[in-house]
Amino acid sequence: MERSIDLNSDLGESFGAWRMGDDAAMLRLVSSANVACGFHAGDASTMLAICRLAAEQGVAVGAHVSYRDLAGFGRRSMEVEPGTLHDETLYQLAALSGIARVAGTRVSYVKPHGALYNRIVTDREQARAVASAVAAFDPSLPILGLAGSAIAEAAQDAGLRFVNEAFVDRGYRADGTLVPRTEPGAVLSGDAAIAERAVRLALDGRVIAADGTDIEVRVDSLCVHGDTPGAVAMAAAVRAALTDAGVRVEAWR
Repeated sequence: MERSIDLNSDLGESFGAWRMGDDAAMLRLVSSANVACGFHAGDASTMLAICRLAAEQGVAVGAHVSYRDLAGFGRRSMEVEPGTLHDETLYQLAALSGIARVAGTRVSYVKPHGALYNRIVTDREQARAVASAVAAFDPSLPILGLAGSAIAEAAQDAGLRFVNEAFVDRGYRADGTLVPRTEPGAVLSGDAAIAERAVRLALDGRVIAADGTDIEVRVDSLCVHGDTPGAVAMAAAVRAALTDAGVRVEAWR
């Protein structure tokens, strides 16, 4: 049976005069775009531009919600009261949804970003805040995140679909969590090795952790980060390797 896999990337992360990544090139390679909603990166013009490009390319748009942390690119752990996190998640969903509609597309899923993504792997209270905001905004929206996490449980409890994500360019611990960016081995390099890793994840659902352990990873979508050096070349290598292995790249919706 032919295998298919979603390939997603964090895009729309420019802000004002500051430019991050090559969104146009990445959109020719991925099937889903996690679009920054203005809290960790992105602004109104960037959001509109990326949504228009995604609509032209037939790429699904996801809301890349985060802590309100432009200075830290959303990668600093923050103590946010659950009620505030719920409301700020709603705010971001509403902003991107309106812009996407004007651009001729729609928000079709939600993916938390950075420190929030990692926090709600284990923090049930913050996970419930995010899940309840998504359910209140649109209960048909799936949440994309790490398998076996608190947010996966919270999504299920809220009646939401949860989609399991794996990272082709991030290091894993033996327990299936990501190596923190503050530690060696968190971000991987080498296009050929990453492409081979992506194929194994897609076909076998397995990856070698930082300590050498061969672990199982549930995966419906593979992420290639758009802000790493050489991101476009890496994404191209991943897509080519998947195609060569008989894996069709398409959105999971």
